[in-house]
Parts: sequence; structure tokens; C-alpha cells
Amino acid sequence: MAGLDAACSPEHIVALQCLAFVVAAAGVSMLMLVFGSADLLKSLMLGLCVGLALMWWPSRWLGERGRHRQAMMLREFPFLLDMTTLCVEAGLNLQGALQQAAMHGPQGPLRDELRHALNDMRAGMPRMQALNELATRTDLRAVRSLVTALRHADQLGMNLGPLLRSQSEQRRTERFLRAEKLALEAPVKMLFPMVFCIFPCTFLIIGFPIAVKLMGTTF
Repeated sequence: MAGLDAACSPEHIVALQCLAFVVAAAGVSMLMLVFGSADLLKSLMLGLCVGLALMWWPSRWLGERGRHRQAMMLREFPFLLDMTTLCVEAGLNLQGALQQAAMHGPQGPLRDELRHALNDMRAGMPRMQALNELATRTDLRAVRSLVTALRHADQLGMNLGPLLRSQSEQRRTERFLRAEKLALEAPVKMLFPMVFCIFPCTFLIIGFPIAVKLMGTTF
């Protein structure tokens, strides 16, 4: 999901977690012993707590990278699907349409994954197997739905043009609904800073002159 399969493996992430734990635990313990007044047991306990906390950071970073990459792919997916639909309706087969979409589509992780799938097809992998692995790598429900529809159309001999057109319209509707959901969530997210940051300052600015006048009339 994070797109690091070529440069990183799960063993590297685990090794990074172990390294973060050892460095943090040893560093904090040494600092507490040298510059602090804590004894050896308290220094070791604090070092272990900090090391365990930092062990969580690599997996957190990996998850955030994967979610950000998935969000980028969701933004690119409707346009690439539209290009594939237009190419199929113009007379190209599915693989040729995917090649045109990968060639002229917007730069991003989804186009890279599509090129990966096309390279697998050129290397001799069956088309549906390459598309299934594309859906597995992206781990997106929209891509899985498209691959499932393409597999059924391939088995039944259906026309791909109307199928891709309906998939494209559905993806654009989902994108609009996601944007609408984020817009409706914005006032709720703004409530906390307004109540705890903006309103107190406003009340302070409005109430300070009134309080000064009241204090002047009182004395």
C-alpha cells in the first residue's frame, strides 16, 4: 500500500522498530544516569518506556504513507477510467486502452501501478491475473470492483464500453460524495478551535473595556 515493495520489506520495518527501541532506550537511560538524579532502575524503566513508544513510530509512518498514497490514487482513478472508457469505445481492446491511459494519464502512484500491471502482461502474465495483483497492491475497493466487473465481462463475453462507462460514472459519484462528506465535516472540525481559541479572545476584547468602565465607576 505504501509503494515501498521495491526498496523496503517487512523485515526492514521490523529492524527499524528494533533499532528505534534500542537507540531510544539506551540514549534516555544514559542521559538520565549522567544528567539526572534518578537511580539505575528508574533510568532503565524510563528508557524502556520511551523505547516502546518509539517502536510504534515506524508502523505509524508506514500506515500514514499508505493512506496518503491511497488517497492520491482515488483522486487519479476517475480520470484514468475515463481515458480507458474512451479508448475502448473508440475501438481499442482493453490492454491497448490501459496502455493509452498509462501513457497519457496524470502522474501519480496509480499510473505507476497500472504500468506495473502492463509490464506483467508483457512478461507473459495473464491479463486478469495482472489486474488482480493490481487490485491487491492498491487495496482500493473501487479498483477491486472494476477488476471483478472486468473478470465477469471477460467470462461472459460482454461489451466493455457500457461496463466501463457505468464504472466511471459510479466512481465520479463516489468522489462527489466523499467531497460532500468532507465539506459537511468541516464545521464540526472548526468547532473546537472556535470555542477554545477564537471565542475567548473575542470575549476578552469585548469584555475588557466594559470591565474597566465598571471598575472605574465602582472606585
